[in-house]
Parts: sequence; C-alpha cells; structure tokens
Amino acid sequence: MAKWQHTDSNPGKAERHPANFGGNMKFRISLVLLVMALAASSAVTAHASGCTNSTIKGTYAFTIHGQILTPGGPLLVDGIAKTTFDGDGELTQVSAVAINGNIPLIWSPGTGAYSVNSDCTGTMTLISTGQPTLHLAILVSQSGNHIHTVVTDPGFAAASDAERVWAHEDLD
Repeated sequence: MAKWQHTDSNPGKAERHPANFGGNMKFRISLVLLVMALAASSAVTAHASGCTNSTIKGTYAFTIHGQILTPGGPLLVDGIAKTTFDGDGELTQVSAVAINGNIPLIWSPGTGAYSVNSDCTGTMTLISTGQPTLHLAILVSQSGNHIHTVVTDPGFAAASDAERVWAHEDLD
C-alpha cells in the first residue's frame, strides 16, 4: 500500500499526495510506455503488409446471426456457411440458414464475388438460387484467419463471423 501524507496543516482537507511516488510509479509508467510502443510497432508491421484478395484465399466457417425486417415484424436469422475464397475475387458457398426456426434448404449452394482493400476492409456479394442477392461489408483480421461481415442491404440487420478452416496452401 502507498503511504500518504497530509500537505496542509488542516487535517480536515482532502488533498493528499503519496509519500513514496518515486520507484513503483516510475516503473509502472515505463512499463506502460513499453507496452504501448510494442503494440504500436506491431500494428504498423501488420498494416504495412496490407491485405489483398489472396489474404483470404481458403475455406472459412461462418456463423450467421440477425434479423430480416419486414412490415409484419422481424424474422430471426441464424445459420452457418462454408465459404471458399479463390484468392482472385470469386467465392463459392454452401449454407444452412434458419429463418424464424425453419431451414428451407440445408446446404443451399451459392456463388459470389469479393474484394479486399489494402486496409483489410472490403465487400462481398452472395448469390443463391431463390434468394435475394446479398451485399456485405467485410473486415479481415488476424492475418486473414478471421472475417467479420455485416449485410448492407436495406431491411437486413445481420452479421457473421468466420474462422479459417483450410488455408490456401491446402487448396493448391
């Protein structure tokens, strides 16, 4: 515990200062500065390499959650998908998505396109037979091992998270 001393002759005043500010506090400040410097250098290194379409070449397992907003009330959406990105902007997918607890087609096939920017943000378009085309904003993280998405079409409040199942080296 820190030792405290009064700085005023009136003991009723609340102003206090630590008597031993030197050693421990200087060490803590130095440690915090070191951690911040290491974190900043890691972020610069990770950002310097940037992202491209090939960053997410491989197969990912997505978990999907959200709602479709309709005049009759929201429809709950929950599902999973296996999506394979070819590294050149094209994708294939199979999904099992429940709408209000009903899955119309298990492992519904789909195709699409994607684009990843150098800052690891991007877009994705999904086309599935009998379903509306979906447009998504994507964020690539963990050196391409995770993808986060949100549907950008009006009337949808749905997002998904994915982790890499197979890397592109396994697909070549």
